[in-house]
Amino acid sequence: MLIHPNFDPIAVHIGPVAIRWYGLMYLLAFALCILILRLRLKQPQIAAQQWTTKDIDDLLFHGVLGVILGGRLGYVLFYQADYYFSHPMQILRVWEGGMSFHGGLIGVTLAMILFSYKRKRPWLQVTDYIAPAVPLGLAAGRFGNFINGELWGRVTSPTAPWAMLFPDAASEDRQWMLAHPAEAARMGLVSVYQQTQGLLPRHPSELYEMVLEGFVLFAVMWFFSRKPKPLGAVSALFIIGYGIARFLVEFTRQPDSFLGFLAMGFTMGQWLSLPMIVAGVIVMIWAYKRQRSSVAQAV
Repeated sequence: MLIHPNFDPIAVHIGPVAIRWYGLMYLLAFALCILILRLRLKQPQIAAQQWTTKDIDDLLFHGVLGVILGGRLGYVLFYQADYYFSHPMQILRVWEGGMSFHGGLIGVTLAMILFSYKRKRPWLQVTDYIAPAVPLGLAAGRFGNFINGELWGRVTSPTAPWAMLFPDAASEDRQWMLAHPAEAARMGLVSVYQQTQGLLPRHPSELYEMVLEGFVLFAVMWFFSRKPKPLGAVSALFIIGYGIARFLVEFTRQPDSFLGFLAMGFTMGQWLSLPMIVAGVIVMIWAYKRQRSSVAQAV
């Protein structure tokens, strides 16, 4: 079995200032977004829309605000509202983790609405431009979760080649053993638990998300967006792709202890992803119907 490296969350100290890996991954995410957006400037359909490097700088400013404010407030409202309303100053401690992608998506959506209004561009044209740049940023964020040793996966078979021991999950491992004695015996986990001094093999779900939500989704988005597509189609594909990837990975990810499993045995992440998939399908159908209607009218 693999063992989580248990990284020091602080990458480097500069005098009294501690720079955390989690923050560095966010910087990497934004840098990757800039790189992809600059590469997209060379695509004919993007050049025809007269995007510039100045637009990228302004997009980044709006996007950073949307990601940080939306991601943090989304986590507060969707996951731990009672706690944060009782400890409001804790909301500001973003460097300790606790960001919601779905909240970040809402934040970025609002930020892009503001950007499109100021630049007098169609909102979906803006989101179509930035959508392919998002997945690699998500991959960096998920690797940040892995470095932090957080958001680990559910207990799995000790024979699985990807099974990993997470030292920070020791208390949850103990609770799992107490709650599932029969399953532990069936899976051969009793001896493993003793040999590892109180740890259980788990899915490294952060890495699954890094691959699916990051690398795979980026490849799909990049291939799809290389050629001109109907207005809104690229944005729709991103919403569908992320929703499906997140929904599937959640079957291996340990739900937050303060939430557990919700209706139908789904997690909060799955329930938040389902509306994304539905909305993405609706927008995709609308985009292609609108294109066909425009072509028919032109003929």
